[in-house]
Amino acid sequence: MNIVHVVGTGTIGEPLIGLLCDLKNELGIDEVTFYKHNAVLTDRPKIKGLLRRGGVLAVNKEKIKEFRELGIEPTYTDEEAIERATVVIDCSPKGWGLKNKEKYYKKYEEKVKAFLAQGSEFGFGKPYAYGINDEVIKNEKYIHVVSCNTHNIAVAIKCVAFEGERNNFLYGRFVCIRRASDISQESEFVPAPSVSEHKDDRFGTHHARDVWYLFNTLGCDLDVFSSAIKINTQYMHSIWFDIKLKKKTSEEEVKNRFIEDPRVAVTYKKLSNLVFSFGRDHGHYGRILNQTVVVLPTIKVINGNEVFGFCFTPQDGNSLLSSVAAAMHAIYPDEYSEKIEVLNPFLFKEV
Repeated sequence: MNIVHVVGTGTIGEPLIGLLCDLKNELGIDEVTFYKHNAVLTDRPKIKGLLRRGGVLAVNKEKIKEFRELGIEPTYTDEEAIERATVVIDCSPKGWGLKNKEKYYKKYEEKVKAFLAQGSEFGFGKPYAYGINDEVIKNEKYIHVVSCNTHNIAVAIKCVAFEGERNNFLYGRFVCIRRASDISQESEFVPAPSVSEHKDDRFGTHHARDVWYLFNTLGCDLDVFSSAIKINTQYMHSIWFDIKLKKKTSEEEVKNRFIEDPRVAVTYKKLSNLVFSFGRDHGHYGRILNQTVVVLPTIKVINGNEVFGFCFTPQDGNSLLSSVAAAMHAIYPDEYSEKIEVLNPFLFKEV
């Protein structure tokens, strides 16, 4: 049996479980199990909804009684679900993926084909973003699906500065304009714009660092630097980019490269709430699965070789796409690209 086990039911975990359950037949998955850490009354509708979609619940054996008191019957304990899994996708809160690797996953390396963790778990495994470095994760046991903003920066670099094997990249500067929190989260909202320190002497914030490590899996040593500011909105992250090239280009060529990339959605909308609303109406679980949404009217080329623009990060949709792609890599290494074509309806050409 091909079983995918998702650890956590938060911002990424919940829509990922739903996506896998809805499309498991097309993806060639026999069972989708998921782990919920705490028996929380307000989470009961969410758990029951995932069970109705076909998910199978696993909990810590010491908390089975608490879940039963909520009227929910777990099927597996946490370790039983890991041991049965073909692929484990860790979507637990920041820091827990690395802890789970040491406490649980290393015990089951012989039984599980691959373990995945999300963007906050730097160092968990080989950095990965779908369409950027697919060739490097073959037979990898531990895979780090990079953050949503790292996906966004990476695909902007790939579209603007890479054509096949030709590397036209000179340097890149990026400002991540981050939402305060996801609409599903109760905390971390900010009353006013809040800037981040440049804690990394070379890269600024972790976004550029993670992009460097992502492209370094392909043998590239990129000159990248990022800054970040959190603003009081819950809609979407935005990114301002300045990418300088070795050879000259034109605005028309840059725009066409974005338009032609299947992982990129383009838009003429300049307000993030309008893009967010489109995803709510047309996406899966309200999410656009493209790596980025490029705002075409903002694209500007200066001196023929410096490209400026803005793009929106489609919530965590790009992380969902890469998570499914990495799981298919592990289960169906020779036909993963055909398997994930089922996600094409949620990859938009224009928003």
